[in-house]
Amino acid sequence: MKNTLIKLVGLPFAVLLIGCAAQTEPKNMPGSDRDEHGCIGSAGYTWCAATNQCERPWELAEQKGFENTEKAFDAFCSK
Repeated sequence: MKNTLIKLVGLPFAVLLIGCAAQTEPKNMPGSDRDEHGCIGSAGYTWCAATNQCERPWELAEQKGFENTEKAFDAFCSK
């Protein structure tokens, strides 16, 4: 009786532990797409040499008063 009880309780518990141990972290964690400057593209950040930091183009355009286009961002940041 005791061995049967151990098998009934122990086996599902062991399977549960093995299943939890087998889980791995996702390969593409959010924020893991940093470029060579450390800018996270999926969060909208792009390197800007003029400010020497990662910037969100639309925020920088509003702050600095230039048109919110890729061309205007590139022109501003290449200074």
